[in-house]
Amino acid sequence: MVFSGLSPLVIDEVTDEGERILVRARTPGGTAACPGCEAVTGRVHGYHQRTLADVPVDARPVVVRVRVRRLVCPTQGCRRTFREQLPGVLERYQRRTSRLISQVAAVVRHLAGRGGARLLSVLAMVVMSRHTALRALLRVPLPERRVPRVLGVDDFALCRRRRYATVLIDAVTRERIDVLPDRKAATLETWLREHPGVEVVCRDSSGAYAEAVRRALPEALQVADRWHLWHNLAEAVRKEVTAHSTCWATGLPPQDGKRAVTTRQRWQQVHDLLDKGVGLLECARRLNLGLNTVKRYARISEPERLVRAPQYRPTLVDPYRDHLRRRREQDPAVGATQLLAEIRELGYTGSLNLLYRYITQGRVEADRPALSPRRLTRYLLTAPDQLTDHQRTLVDALTGACPQMTALAGFIGSFAALLTPAAGNDDRLDTWIAEVKATDLPHLHTFTRGLGLDRDAVNAALTHPFHNGGTEGVNTKTKLIKRQMYGRAGFALLRHRILLG
Repeated sequence: MVFSGLSPLVIDEVTDEGERILVRARTPGGTAACPGCEAVTGRVHGYHQRTLADVPVDARPVVVRVRVRRLVCPTQGCRRTFREQLPGVLERYQRRTSRLISQVAAVVRHLAGRGGARLLSVLAMVVMSRHTALRALLRVPLPERRVPRVLGVDDFALCRRRRYATVLIDAVTRERIDVLPDRKAATLETWLREHPGVEVVCRDSSGAYAEAVRRALPEALQVADRWHLWHNLAEAVRKEVTAHSTCWATGLPPQDGKRAVTTRQRWQQVHDLLDKGVGLLECARRLNLGLNTVKRYARISEPERLVRAPQYRPTLVDPYRDHLRRRREQDPAVGATQLLAEIRELGYTGSLNLLYRYITQGRVEADRPALSPRRLTRYLLTAPDQLTDHQRTLVDALTGACPQMTALAGFIGSFAALLTPAAGNDDRLDTWIAEVKATDLPHLHTFTRGLGLDRDAVNAALTHPFHNGGTEGVNTKTKLIKRQMYGRAGFALLRHRILLG
C-alpha cells in the first residue's frame, strides 16, 4: 500500500537508513518494444542501475534504486541496444518518479521558485535550488486551448508606464488562451489571423485593439467593456462635482484664501484675452500657463465654479456635532475642555486636539457637515438603495441647491440603467447624449464625445450580454504572480504561470 505507485516494478528490499528510506527494485522480465523500430525483443545485452526520488514516506525522502535491462534490437540497421522504460514510473532522463514529478509541479505552479523550493523541503521533497523549481515549472505542459467564439482582450503592465503585455481569454468560460508580449495592434492582428474562429471581441476603449480587430476580423462584433464606461463616467462626474463645489456647498463659508484669489485672477486674465480674440495657445504663452489649464478656465463661465470647497475628512467628532452646536448656542463661551467632558460621556473616544480643530474650522456652526467633492461623487455614483437614510437626505439637499447637480444626478441614474444590456438601449443612449449636450455640464460633454469615437462597440456593450470582467479578474491574479517574481523572472516564465492558472 505504501509503494503502490511502484507496482509495475518488482521490489526486492526496503531499507530504513534513518534520514531516508531506500527501496531496491528491478524491472519485471518479458519483452519490450524498441523505441526506434518498435520491434519486440527480450534479448538482454546487460544491466544498468537507475536512482530516482519518490514521494516521501513518514516525512522522510524515499530513494528508489532500480535495476533496468539493456536489450538488443532484432532489426538489422536499427539501433543496436536500448534501455527499457516503464511509462508512468520511469521516464527517460528523469531522476524523479512520475508521481513525484506531478506533486512537485502542483507546488511550483502556485509558488514558483524560492517559495516552492522552501515548501518542498518542508514536505521532504528535496529540490536543490529555486532554479530547479523553476525548471520543473517550465516543464509543466500548457493545456491545449481551442480558439473561443467570444474573446476577451485586455492589457496589463509588465513595468508600469513603460512596458505592457496583452492577455487573451475565453470571455464565456474565462479560460486563459494566450499572453502576447506587448499591446501593439500588429501583434494582436497577427494572432487573430493565425487563430480564425473568433466572432465577438470584448475589449476596453483601446484604439490599438480596435484597429487590430478591424483589420483582422472586419465582420467580428466588438464589445466595449461596461466597467470602463462606468469608470469614465465617474471621472467626468467627479470633475463636474468639483467644478460646482461652491454651488452645492452653500453651508460653507466663502473661500477668500490665497489659492481662491489666485484662481479668480487667472480666470479673469484668461477671459480678458479670449474676449480680445486671443487664441488658447497664445493665452497659455502670455500667461505662462499650461494649455490644458487655460482650456479648463476657458470652459467655465463663472470663476466661483473653480474654487474648491475644503475637503474635510470624516472624524470621530461628527456624531456629536448636534450636541456641540446646541451647547454653543446656549453658552457661546463654553470651553473646549467642558465640551470634551460632555461628549465623552456620550461615547466620544477622540482627543481634545481633534475636537479643538473641529470647532476652529467652523464645522460645528455650518448648516451641514462639510463634504468633499470626492465623497459627494461617491454618494452620487452609489445606488440609492445602498445609501443610508442620512446619506440620501444629504445628497438630496446638496443636489437640490444647484440646478446643474440636480441634472447631473438624473443623468447618472439614467446611464446606470443603460448598463443592463437590453434591446433598444442604443436608441436610449442617443436620447441621453442629446439631453446631456443641452445642459451646462462641460465635463459630461467630453464623456459623450468619447462615446462617439467608439459608438459601435458602446452600442454592442449596452445591447449584448458579453463583457470583459473575466479578463480584469485574470489581470488581478496576474498582479499576485508578478509580486512573487518581481525583478527575478522574464516574460516567458510569467506567460507560463498565467496560462497554467
